[in-house]
Amino acid sequence: MLESVMIWNEPNNKSHWDPELDPDWVMFAETARLAGQAIRAEHSSLPRVLGGMSPIDPVFIMKMQQRGVLDEVEAVAVHGFPLDWNNWLIHEWPAKLKEIQAVTHLPVWVSEVGVSTFGAEEVQLWGLQRTADLLIGQAPRIHWYSLYDLPTHWEATTRHREAEGSSYYRHFHMGLLREDGTPKLAMEEFEKHTPHLGICQWFHYQDHRLDDAVTWLKRLGVTHLRTGLSWADSFRPDALAWFDQQMEALRDFQVTATFCFTPEHRGIAPHHTSPPQVKEEFAEFCASMVRRYAG
Repeated sequence: MLESVMIWNEPNNKSHWDPELDPDWVMFAETARLAGQAIRAEHSSLPRVLGGMSPIDPVFIMKMQQRGVLDEVEAVAVHGFPLDWNNWLIHEWPAKLKEIQAVTHLPVWVSEVGVSTFGAEEVQLWGLQRTADLLIGQAPRIHWYSLYDLPTHWEATTRHREAEGSSYYRHFHMGLLREDGTPKLAMEEFEKHTPHLGICQWFHYQDHRLDDAVTWLKRLGVTHLRTGLSWADSFRPDALAWFDQQMEALRDFQVTATFCFTPEHRGIAPHHTSPPQVKEEFAEFCASMVRRYAG
């Protein structure tokens, strides 16, 4: 079931790790290093991946190398959305991968890449075609983000909100499926590129889309799936029952489980982006999830 585990998500993005509390990622590095060690102690052969960077930044990787984090992972990852959020062009994807490959010997995954339909579905269709041409064969794992649009009554996991104009609203239009479950123009094109392209789909606590998502993923021929197991959610009522339900539903896929999100009451600040008060608690959460779902 678990092909690999990922330690945090976008640690160099303020939507996922607070740069005011940890401006040079010193606390993040220690948190990630301890988590990597705990995972290895629990399962010696399970691949560990450093959470995908956004933005793609070789300096961040060099800092993680200097602080011992890369000694505790088997791969690093990048995220890129050049048609929506990044200040670079889509044809620069190979060069962006080379920037990271130049500063580490570890494999470089693309754990999130996608194009929104905020402007037009035709833009996503073209972007998917171009992304497949540029990335297939260039990275050992490529996860398209995402299967579903984000429901409009939910909030996107970001610190930016409406302050950056359309940037916030693009989060809601990244899926190959609309909120109501109907396919967009790019769906048929995506099916041409599986299993080379996997999917990144975040499932929220007690997500109503889980079973339908599994049906679509199988229909599309997806084999590699990236999702999350939230440390913050682990304190909700019946959290383990939900985790069990989620992982049982996904058992036929090769899953990369991303461990992230600080519980408000366990952070230095009461926010999911905060460094934890006790770094070992996050490491124990990671170990417990590996123990439960990687045998």
